[in-house]
Amino acid sequence: MNNRTIEIGVGLFVATGIAALFMLAMQVSNLGSIVSGSSDSYIISAAFQNVGGLKERAPVTVSGVLVGRVDAIDYDLEAYEAVVTLRIDSSYDKFPEDTAASIFTSGLLGEQYIALEPGGSLSNLGNGDRIQLTQSALVLEQIIGQFLFSKTARDLEQ
Repeated sequence: MNNRTIEIGVGLFVATGIAALFMLAMQVSNLGSIVSGSSDSYIISAAFQNVGGLKERAPVTVSGVLVGRVDAIDYDLEAYEAVVTLRIDSSYDKFPEDTAASIFTSGLLGEQYIALEPGGSLSNLGNGDRIQLTQSALVLEQIIGQFLFSKTARDLEQ
């Protein structure tokens, strides 16, 4: 009888652990918070020289508040730029036309996201509009390379 109780307890503990891991996986993958293609959102786009490791479904934030998700990332063969399509929740439909979009990284090695910074224009962005002011992702390898190159150049001058 005592062994049976221990086996049931261990079984419940393992089942609870598996359920907890499943819930954690759902939270990390953002599957529960994907903004769908329904009528409660609108599309805007922005062109960047470099999107770094930005991925579809990445967050779009304003002042740290989630307002949408990255819907698609394409390449414009005529302008030679990456075009990012953003799906913004319709409750956030008052962004001025001169809003700026920047690609940032959460933490040192975290995921990349797009941060919007509203401007001061009196007219607002609408469905299908494009953000003109953009700042591309900072690529850590390029920054390290520039630092090493400038250090080497200074050493050679001395």
